[in-house]
Amino acid sequence: MKDKNCGYCMKDEHLDAFGIHICDLPNSVLVLFKEQSHPGRVIVAYKDHVSEIVDISDEEVAAFYKDVRKVAAVIHKVFNPDKINYGAYGDTSGHLHVHIVPKYKDEFEWGGTFEMNPKKKFLSDAEYKEMIDKIKAEL
Repeated sequence: MKDKNCGYCMKDEHLDAFGIHICDLPNSVLVLFKEQSHPGRVIVAYKDHVSEIVDISDEEVAAFYKDVRKVAAVIHKVFNPDKINYGAYGDTSGHLHVHIVPKYKDEFEWGGTFEMNPKKKFLSDAEYKEMIDKIKAEL
């Protein structure tokens, strides 16, 4: 099931406002978050437009979190963070997704909750492409 007004579903201008589609995974969509104050920050969005984790079966939850785990392992390998924070929000999007936010001890938010969109660091198209290529190479 897809929602025509959802960036994760349509991979259109709604997504372009905050992210870049990296690829589809078996149970999800992988998105690079454009704001890169936390180098390597990505979003794993469930393959179908559901709002809550309780809207899918135990098997589907396990499959979705298998993708989340795989992506987290890649982010650890490529970006070498000190810790990864995971955020499952969706007040405004209505689409089940998890933010994978690499944290670094010398970073501005170490020891606290990450800000949803600090609007501090955006990259060039070439820099985004380089990050995406590194992630894809490890998937």
